[in-house]
Amino acid sequence: MAVCSLNIVPRIWLPGLFVIFCLLSVGQVYAHGVAGSDAQYLQSVDGIAVMPFIYLGAKHMVTGYDHLLFLAGVVFFLYRLRDVGIYVTLFALGHSLTLLTGVLANISLNAYLIDAIIGLSVAYKALDNLGAFQRWFGVSPNQKAAVLFFGLFHGFGLATKLQDFQLPADGLLWNLVAFNTGVEIGQLLALVWIVLLMDFWRKRPAFIRHAYAANMLLLTAGFMLVGYQLTGYSLTL
Repeated sequence: MAVCSLNIVPRIWLPGLFVIFCLLSVGQVYAHGVAGSDAQYLQSVDGIAVMPFIYLGAKHMVTGYDHLLFLAGVVFFLYRLRDVGIYVTLFALGHSLTLLTGVLANISLNAYLIDAIIGLSVAYKALDNLGAFQRWFGVSPNQKAAVLFFGLFHGFGLATKLQDFQLPADGLLWNLVAFNTGVEIGQLLALVWIVLLMDFWRKRPAFIRHAYAANMLLLTAGFMLVGYQLTGYSLTL
């Protein structure tokens, strides 16, 4: 996988759009949660409701900026659709496993700490894209294992939010499967746009210079999310 040289000094006019996106996203740090009319629906549902839960799952992923930032980092230097499919499948497996297990087994974890790890996953992928681990330690982490590992925490992030609601036991398993199916549908829809935009961007002559700046912004966004969540956690002590 290609990496950005840490010695490149880029122009940043194009990645500047990414900065705006990150700043807006920080103001929606609870995007993992389910709020408003969707929350009311989750609390009032009785029995199996497959299509509504698929919709809610897809909506969660499309608006889940931290998931999308991580996925953008993952596919940043993946040029073949086969490789994109492998990495996204690993992420989906991890995400699905902990989402379903967390809710069904009622595994209670601190939402702030889980979301901090999710922010860390964004920062990790940016550092990996920048070649930092190879430069600092002389080795590169197993990228597939890392995506699967962080996928587990992304799934727990959603599970902790769903556990805030008293979801009826009647039909719970099928509703969770439907919700997770929606999450994967939303992920696929978002990924199509990310891959198309990345493909267009890579054809630009200055891609490498801008790639460095984009990953630095991705790194900054990840650490901002970590700091925000750890601050929230400290206030609960």
